[in-house]
Parts: sequence; C-alpha cells; structure tokens
Amino acid sequence: MILADFCAHCLALPAVEETTPFGPEVLVYKVAGKVFALANPDEHPHRVNLKCDPERSLELRDRYEDITPGYHMNKRHWNTLHLSGRVPNALLKNLIDHSFELVVASLPKKVRDEIKQG
Repeated sequence: MILADFCAHCLALPAVEETTPFGPEVLVYKVAGKVFALANPDEHPHRVNLKCDPERSLELRDRYEDITPGYHMNKRHWNTLHLSGRVPNALLKNLIDHSFELVVASLPKKVRDEIKQG
C-alpha cells in the first residue's frame, strides 16, 4: 500500500478529519477529536502508526517484520507499520479499520451513535 491509499482509506471512514497539530510533517487522522492514525509524508519508506488491541499487537509483531511497537507512542496500544509492501494491503486496511473502531468504541454512546448515523 502506498501512503496515498492509506490516507484515502482513513478519510473514507465516517466523521474522520485529517489534521496537522504537530506541523505539516505529520498527518494525524482523528474521529471525534481522538487520534486513530498518524503518518509522515516526508519520510521514506513511509511509516504509519495505528492503535491496536494489545494482544493482537504482539501477534502481528511476531508475524510481520514490518510491524513494530509504536514509534513515539504507547508501545502497548500502538503499532508502527512500514509501508514496504511486505504487509498485505487487505491486512493494512483491516488494521486501519480496527484502529478506528477501537477509538470509536471508547467514545460516549451519544457520539458513537452520531458517527454511525453519519
């Protein structure tokens, strides 16, 4: 997956906004003001950070060399994925969705319902 596809998939999710609170070198994807994905467009090869269930994080890190503990993030809850092409695109999309869903699940019910209604 290339970075443009990563960004497009993030933005296709409901109520997502792309922000740059750390400056133009870091794209931050939020839902209801909460971060679920980060990417650095100036870095090559590209890396992205995604939130992940801690047990699943460990399994993914064991299985894929290009999935490592979250760079500059809580290593228990975040993974860094290297967009080198060695992690299948379907899995990357699934992990973007998983990160989004984890964040949405942590939101108040009223906010979750608003996101679901679009």
